[in-house]
Amino acid sequence: MSVDKITTCLWFDGRAEEAANHYTSIFKDSKILHVQRYLEAGKEIHGQNPGSVMVVEFELNGTRFVGLNGGPHFTFTPAVSFQIGCDTQEEVDYFWDKLSEGGDTSKQNCGWLADKFGVSWQVVPRKLKELLAHPDREKANRATKAMLQMKKLDIAALQKAFDE
Repeated sequence: MSVDKITTCLWFDGRAEEAANHYTSIFKDSKILHVQRYLEAGKEIHGQNPGSVMVVEFELNGTRFVGLNGGPHFTFTPAVSFQIGCDTQEEVDYFWDKLSEGGDTSKQNCGWLADKFGVSWQVVPRKLKELLAHPDREKANRATKAMLQMKKLDIAALQKAFDE
């Protein structure tokens, strides 16, 4: 059996192309690959105007996505999120600022955010895994407690809590 790579399909209500353009402007090595438009055929089923965007294929850092304008039937949930591993606080700040702009601030917690399209992202410093998995459980617990108080994760503050 031959299987292609798995591609994530994101269901939008008319904003797939806007989302793809937004995401490709944030991530390096990213691009729009293809835009497919609705045709007259099937309009009685899909209900979309012929010529409007049906599917946008795009790539973020080598990972393929499909944005589908499927209508209002389904929305995003934090049960599925995209995790961005960051090496520096500058990277954390960059992705947090770009992705959280226009998003629901009530959904920001522990490095998690929802963007202006409702898609959930985790902006996580790679250092966090090291701190939380440390064999000294007291240190790991202090870092965990600090993380649980944060919206955007702060590497220096996590390290300080760990070191106390």
